[in-house]
Amino acid sequence: MTFEEFVISAREHKASDIHMTVDKPTVFRVNGDLTEIEGLSDIPVNNRLILSLLNADQEEKLNAGNDVEFVIELSDGNRQRVNVYRQMGRLACAIRLLNSVIPTLEELNLPVILNDLATKKSGLILVTGTSGSGKTTTLSIILNHINHNRPCHIITLEDPVEYRYEPETATIHQREIGSDVKDFQTALKHTLREDPDVILVGEMRDYETMQLTITAAETGHFVLATLHTRGAIHTVNRIVDACPPNIQHQILVQLSQILEAIISQQLLPLKNGKGRVAALEVMIGNDAVKNMIRSNKCHQLETALQQGKSAGMCTMDDAIIDLYRQDLITRETAMAFAYDRLNMATKF
Repeated sequence: MTFEEFVISAREHKASDIHMTVDKPTVFRVNGDLTEIEGLSDIPVNNRLILSLLNADQEEKLNAGNDVEFVIELSDGNRQRVNVYRQMGRLACAIRLLNSVIPTLEELNLPVILNDLATKKSGLILVTGTSGSGKTTTLSIILNHINHNRPCHIITLEDPVEYRYEPETATIHQREIGSDVKDFQTALKHTLREDPDVILVGEMRDYETMQLTITAAETGHFVLATLHTRGAIHTVNRIVDACPPNIQHQILVQLSQILEAIISQQLLPLKNGKGRVAALEVMIGNDAVKNMIRSNKCHQLETALQQGKSAGMCTMDDAIIDLYRQDLITRETAMAFAYDRLNMATKF
């Protein structure tokens, strides 16, 4: 079996990730859990198999003691993000099977407020969640809506490029970090000179990237970005904590002026065992939310979330209980993924 046939078979089994280790069974992440797949897990993994994925420069970097990350595109057009590393003296690799087709809002059972947010002309929307929680997919739905409906210039900064967009009403340029440009900071500095209307920042990893992202939104652009945080409230705190103490108040003021929404999400296993479904917490940057952020009263944002249903807001626990009432997830799943389990127990 060739590597391409191996990956195609993994996709047919609905895997999202592959973990290969020399002299160990290969495991696959399916519906969020790691498992072995008969006929695939028992294929021998040796140094030659993993090294065959690398070019000469990548192999040299690996031999120098560095991890190596790159993207492989197969003949079917699907792309895979590969990270090769050493553990206990043995080679291993993690392969993320990237998506190629942008799903619709209806297919993923996502709230229609996302289409409303896509009509914004300026400001900042943050999509947050743990790694593998579907942030890129949610952003792709928003970008695809813009691409279909607005004659504008979209620039995406991604590591790596996952979904590929065909320009329709919009003009789109996709820049891959490490390939088209050195890093997010460099990309952002130059993007502001490239006449963008919409900017996607694949990940705000550090203070400088956060600062440049906020500046881009302040200068009249519509900016979409992601963070690895859990919940809308923690997202605001994460940004502030990443900043030097002497400018934290300034960042709060800036956020209060540009924030349009924070979307925080989780992927929950479906009751029927056939995939996962997204639960989205949505906090809209209305006047109440912005005033709380400006005044550094972020502990009150939970109240704003609970009281903002008419504006399209939704807490994570309300999103989860709604999935339960649609009979999409089990009671045990609802309890396991709830932010406030004591409160969730009262909703059944």
